[in-house]
Amino acid sequence: MSGVTTFRVGRLVVHALEGGIQKLDGGAMFGVVPKPLWERRIAPDARNRITLAMRCLLLEHEDGLVLVDTALGNKDNEKFRDIYGIENSGADGRTMLEDSLALLGHHPGDIRTVLNTHLHFDHAGGDTWIAADDAERRPQIAFPNAQYVVHRREVEWATHTNERTQASYMLDNFMPVLDAGRFRLLDGPSATVLPGVSAIVTPGHIPWHMAVLIENEGEALLFPGDTIPTAHHLPLPWIMGYDVEPLRTLESKRALYDRGAREGWRVVFEHDAETVGGRLAMGERGVALAEPVVVGT
Repeated sequence: MSGVTTFRVGRLVVHALEGGIQKLDGGAMFGVVPKPLWERRIAPDARNRITLAMRCLLLEHEDGLVLVDTALGNKDNEKFRDIYGIENSGADGRTMLEDSLALLGHHPGDIRTVLNTHLHFDHAGGDTWIAADDAERRPQIAFPNAQYVVHRREVEWATHTNERTQASYMLDNFMPVLDAGRFRLLDGPSATVLPGVSAIVTPGHIPWHMAVLIENEGEALLFPGDTIPTAHHLPLPWIMGYDVEPLRTLESKRALYDRGAREGWRVVFEHDAETVGGRLAMGERGVALAEPVVVGT
């Protein structure tokens, strides 16, 4: 599923990179929405799992290439890959994310900024990697020339887990980056990462989750991460059961829609395996997706 879909935001070029797929329980992905409703939109497999993308963004910025989220990486064992239906192996020992970068003529050493929406394994797993010839399986920084960016409070949350949150955070994904002093830690409800690139705290999935907004010459593209993981989650009450504060997710979505639909922002979904994105618009039943872009186009 490696591949690239390219958008223009004013003068900026943004690529949606396919980083592989995972399969998660459909009931967990749609929370209180009854199965007879959600399965009309996306069919589960025999284990009640639905197929999800692990999509990342690559921004061609004048300050260097910016990668938003890093998919899963290569550190996980076969049991984990079976449980979560992982398919992210690329050619010649690479990951699918690396294959997608290669389609654009880039490799991990070209990335100058890695921006993590949050540190869950399917968003920050690729922050580090294990060399194929390393018998000790020591995680190394995957983007050696990049500054990594994440919210300070998300690091605190990720390193002080409980029984409810610990399964989503794997220390090997981000502690090597933290220990090396390679994280730029953001503060506050929003922050400018680079000119035209903003991180906006959208609490709900977790308290310090961030959406990314790219703006240039009056145009904007939103990468909402797990606040709106797929096009099927556009309706306000369609919220994941994984969210630790679902009522805050509701308000985070409402705030994004209040501006995004009014200004016609484009959106790229991180986890929709079929729809890369489109344009936010007001429909008869609330926010809808106009000008949808499907995988492979």
